Amino acid sequence: MALDTIEALFAGLPNELILRSELRRLFRWLKDKGVTAIITGERGEGTLTRHGIEEYVSDAVIVLDHRISGQMATRRLRFVKYRGSLHGTDEYPFLIDEKGISIMPITSLGLDYSVSSDRISTGVPRLDGMLGGQGYYRGSSVLVSGTAGTGKSSLAAYFADATCRRGERCLYLAFEESQAQIIRNMRSIGLDLEPWVKKGLLKFHAARSTLYGLEMHLAVIHKLTNEYQPATVIMDPITNLSIVADESEVKSVMMRLVDFFKNRQITTLFTNLTHPGELETTTSGISSLMDSWLLLLSVESNGERNRIFHLLKSRGMAHSNQMREFLISDKGIDLADAYVGPGGVLTGSARVQQESQEKAAALEAQTELARRRCSLKRKRQVMEAQVAALQAEIASEEEELQTLLSQEEEKAEVAARERVELAALRKADAPTGKGA
Repeated sequence: MALDTIEALFAGLPNELILRSELRRLFRWLKDKGVTAIITGERGEGTLTRHGIEEYVSDAVIVLDHRISGQMATRRLRFVKYRGSLHGTDEYPFLIDEKGISIMPITSLGLDYSVSSDRISTGVPRLDGMLGGQGYYRGSSVLVSGTAGTGKSSLAAYFADATCRRGERCLYLAFEESQAQIIRNMRSIGLDLEPWVKKGLLKFHAARSTLYGLEMHLAVIHKLTNEYQPATVIMDPITNLSIVADESEVKSVMMRLVDFFKNRQITTLFTNLTHPGELETTTSGISSLMDSWLLLLSVESNGERNRIFHLLKSRGMAHSNQMREFLISDKGIDLADAYVGPGGVLTGSARVQQESQEKAAALEAQTELARRRCSLKRKRQVMEAQVAALQAEIASEEEELQTLLSQEEEKAEVAARERVELAALRKADAPTGKGA
């Protein structure tokens, strides 16, 4: 049974004592009949109800409150009592829309959720390489912080694109730009997100942070997540939430969101706007809640501004500690090796100029090396020719000498024969081998 409202039922009883007696009789009769009744009542002055008795005879009392803070209205619900049952005693924000009532817990979930060893791509190949070659852990929380114009939203968009390419769903919560504006802007860096929206793999929820209060934002995010069932969620940027609440409330909501997403193994990417001089600080100090923290900053040198990328931390994996130059063009995002020299880190045109000088010096060195090799080759050929000529000359002289020796031997033999013949003609004695 539903009685809405109890004041209207007993409006004809002017006597307060009689009215209270009838209220007791009504509640006792409902309990005797075993009827489950939901009774609504208006709040009284200093009491939960106008007559101040209903909350004592009821088994459960729920207080609804419509509170305005900073010109933002939020509906809240609180269980004052619930006999025979354990129940939460905190205030819970709730949302009323075309699909009914959604109630969100305000306390953070326990730290007993499971974790995954699966890795998912960041959408930027060189960033995957800096994260051990495989990207983020599935179900982890990633923070991208940086000053204005450093490319935080571009990095988030490439992460959304990588999610959709795997056939998974991505929920993009935008607090600064509309869906059409994000899609148009991303086309300028070689990324078209519209096909993913048409396929139902990418869902945008664009709303100003000032649209409603912080707790209502939390309720809406829970509702969208439960309905859409995404694999990844992007919040761009979380800095805007500080407009509608103070830092402690923002950190409380962020803690509940991080635990909510981790319990569902949803990988989340948050962008955070920082200011010069506060580069390694975040909204409400939420960096400790994050598993990976990427920092983008703008550096001015040689009359131009260039983007620098730092990977400050990434829990549970080996990762690079090197700075990179963050390049955005019509072909997409790239992380170039920053030149480190005697004058420090060079980026932009200074890096290009230094690389050109190094290439010219390397080319000059290669040319000199090639020239010396040719000179050495020519010297070797001349030397080899000279050695060959000397060897030919020696061979010729050796041949001539051999010829002379042969001629002398032949002459000696002829002379010996002639002496023998001459002796025979003279009838001389045969030689005895001794001198005459």
